[in-house]
Amino acid sequence: MSRASSEAYSAEADWFGTAADALPDDAEESILIGRIWDPGVEGPSPIVVRDGDVFDISAEFPTIRDVCELPDPAAVVSRLDGRRVGSFGDVLANTGAADRDRTRPWLLAPVDLQALKAAGVTFAVSMIERIIEERARGDLLLAADIRQRILAGLGADLHGLSPGSEEATRLKDLLVAEGIWSQYLEVGIGPDAEIFTKGQILSAMGTAVPVGVLAASTWNNPEPEVALIVQSSGRIVGATLGNDVNLRDVEGRSALLLPRAKDNNASCALGPLIRLFDERFDLERVRGLVVGLDIEGVDGFRLETVSEMARMSRDPEALVRQMIGPHHHYPDGAVLMLGTMFAPIQDRDRPGEGFTHKVGDIVRISSGALGTLVNRVRHAEECEPWNFGVRDLMGNLVKRGLL
Repeated sequence: MSRASSEAYSAEADWFGTAADALPDDAEESILIGRIWDPGVEGPSPIVVRDGDVFDISAEFPTIRDVCELPDPAAVVSRLDGRRVGSFGDVLANTGAADRDRTRPWLLAPVDLQALKAAGVTFAVSMIERIIEERARGDLLLAADIRQRILAGLGADLHGLSPGSEEATRLKDLLVAEGIWSQYLEVGIGPDAEIFTKGQILSAMGTAVPVGVLAASTWNNPEPEVALIVQSSGRIVGATLGNDVNLRDVEGRSALLLPRAKDNNASCALGPLIRLFDERFDLERVRGLVVGLDIEGVDGFRLETVSEMARMSRDPEALVRQMIGPHHHYPDGAVLMLGTMFAPIQDRDRPGEGFTHKVGDIVRISSGALGTLVNRVRHAEECEPWNFGVRDLMGNLVKRGLL
């Protein structure tokens, strides 16, 4: 959490926190963009958040994609004047309200036409947990015993290992000989990263709204991540926070079920805003970020942990190069979630059963430089359906005279 103590979230009315919690610690020095749903035009509008207020910039840039494709997005946005919509606090409050006023604006995920991509197994700890899922075949009760045996067999600190290096190749040969090789070790320490599609364009959720897990899933978790904003050229221009919601029981049965485990209604959350790169915030600062995770259950359960970006096995820029380049083009750019070191093994109910979500869990993902992304867990089948696609967006922008 950026500033407020956990007590600030106890009341139902403000489960999603305040504007101060949602914004970066140095918000007054940050170049922040995002999106709102504007009931007045029955569609989404790009916004700038400055000095605690929200400004509509759709007259200059109809989409966030257009902003992010600029040669220097931060420089242009810092000089933009737009129509004042209201205070960020008021817009945030309306976003998370149980009785949202649909005549007033609310926040959306901060990206629009960008492809939604994610990298997996980018931390040694999460790599080991993927192996455990695979060996347990998605059975939560078997995981604790397998975890102990895998760690004993691995017998190495993989933090300093460079994927694809000669050292990594030697370790691979050793593990194959020992009978504990896995497809997850291949993407964890092999030359090729795991880059997958997290969701369809425009399907991401923003802050202060539900995220979804399938009702049939009995073993699942959030994945707190930093997400990079990447131009069609491959240049990284900003960052935001993300929750790569994962169904561990589904992926554990077979890695071929990854789309089922990862891409469901309301299973991708991004936000609250994009912080554009400038002289105060750049990729080097992203490499040193600490991402906090706080889960608060209606049953009184509490879990708090952090992911240190410095412990990534693969450099963020190297992951971007594997995603985009001569081998694969994204004409509207992409957002790339960078993976997590969070591997929840803390028992929630009975000993040895580990962690899984329950409906009503509040998930807070935070970093001082990016603010706090807050969502409440529901069954994906009960979350608001995604029904505003690319055709709807284009039609809306034409109707408004913006295209």
